[in-house]
Amino acid sequence: MRFLMWLLTYAAGLAVAAWLLDGIWFEGATTGSDEFRDKWLQVLAVALILGLVSTFVEPVVKLLSLPFIILTLGFLLLVINAAMLLFTAWLAGIFDLGFHVDGFWSALVGSIIITIVGWGVRVAIPYRG
Repeated sequence: MRFLMWLLTYAAGLAVAAWLLDGIWFEGATTGSDEFRDKWLQVLAVALILGLVSTFVEPVVKLLSLPFIILTLGFLLLVINAAMLLFTAWLAGIFDLGFHVDGFWSALVGSIIITIVGWGVRVAIPYRG
């Protein structure tokens, strides 16, 4: 159950970021039920990739850049989160999942949106199991 909540949290964040930003998108239909039918599997697959990147790659990057994170009073964490989203888009491209991020600024705003939506989902649906 924890894995499902984790996956759905990332999927919700990605879906909202793609909906709000022109620089982040999934390939496929753009309106109505066709959009949901075309993209739900893509969103879940990219959410899985983002979750794995956040679980395995991001902690190593944060550990290696810890002195710079302290020096910048934590603002480097925003850059790291944006880089992880760009890395996820690159990996999604390798697997031909149709997920795109146009540049650093879209990734930066997108990572903030994903973080806020994830926090909102965890607050709205608290799961302790």
